[in-house]
Amino acid sequence: MNFTFSEEQNLFRDSIRRYLEETYPFENRAKTLQHPNGYSEELWQSLAELGWLALPFAEEYDGLGGSAIDSMIVMEEIGRALLVSPILSTVLLSGQLIANAGTESQKYDLIPQIGAGKLKLALAFAEPDAGYDLAQVATSATKEGNGYRLNGAKCVVFNAQSADIIIVVARTSGHANAQEGLSLFLLDPTMDGLNLKNYRTHDGGCASDIILDDLFLPDKALLGDIGMAYPHLQRVVDQAAVALCAEASGAMWAICEQSGAYFKTREQFGQNLGSFQALQHRLVDVYMKCQLSQSLVYDAVCALDDQDLPKGQNDFLKNADGVTKTCANKTLAQKVSQKVSAAKYHVGMDARSVGQEGIQFHGGMGMMTELPIGHYYKRITMINATFGDPRYHLKRYRDLMYQPINSAA
Repeated sequence: MNFTFSEEQNLFRDSIRRYLEETYPFENRAKTLQHPNGYSEELWQSLAELGWLALPFAEEYDGLGGSAIDSMIVMEEIGRALLVSPILSTVLLSGQLIANAGTESQKYDLIPQIGAGKLKLALAFAEPDAGYDLAQVATSATKEGNGYRLNGAKCVVFNAQSADIIIVVARTSGHANAQEGLSLFLLDPTMDGLNLKNYRTHDGGCASDIILDDLFLPDKALLGDIGMAYPHLQRVVDQAAVALCAEASGAMWAICEQSGAYFKTREQFGQNLGSFQALQHRLVDVYMKCQLSQSLVYDAVCALDDQDLPKGQNDFLKNADGVTKTCANKTLAQKVSQKVSAAKYHVGMDARSVGQEGIQFHGGMGMMTELPIGHYYKRITMINATFGDPRYHLKRYRDLMYQPINSAA
């Protein structure tokens, strides 16, 4: 497979890198993290003006119609620059979920505001006892009059404290771990019955735990079709997982390049570190891991771009008896999910190894907060724990490989 970028993509990547180097040097990162919401609002508006927030959305919703490859380029450069922002929560999770599952009126109303930087969102899907299982949802949404009554708890909701809208995954039917019966709801964070516990994550970002206590929502708060959220949620989380792999890949390349530059300037026993053959071999190993991880990310991104589900079609259909069954598109979805898990596993393992090597290459300085190396490693550690750690994705890959092809359609 040819992973060569086009001339336009190379120019796009170079322009992003130059912009981040000029406006977001590492020295400014600590100041940015001190903001109450953990990021710079001024920089966020600049990203909107540059079109980064509108990039993955269709042109009919004031987007730029970018592909998964375009988003990957942005995320790689974000990883290199250690940029802290709500792009993951607002654009790649919530925005894409609206684009996949929302009604046309909801898309026309919300997506242009996201692209313009006027609306920030957060996605509350994880629960304390669910692990990485997207279907393990105990939060309930019970029909009551002209609305729904929500009760339950969500955890590790990225950037919830600064969100204008929180999308909550709740169960409207089915048992606690069924894929069917999951629905999406749009919540105002200031509503009665919604309690946030805000905290900082390991890498300096922001997250919240949410308690929903007898919260009432009108029917218009339902996002998309009732009970049909799971296939859209799975697809969006897979896309976001690959985006995080691209971010990790960018961080890995930064560690490799900064380590090589350090070897040229740091002297030991009267010689540059780069002259020691043992260190040269270790740096080559780091380089090879960067190349392998990047190739797996590219492979997964190409699979996402090739995934062509008909517009508005659900992965859940009902047969003549009203029994929910999966459609033939799941065969393609399984193949894509395999590539996603392969990338998430290998990038997770290699990124951790590269991060550890980078710290050791720099010796005691590698642990100092004044150098970016330790910050890269913290971000890599956070990425590994998001949307499934390497062990989870290794098991998922194996399960998908030996799962029978679903012939129901």
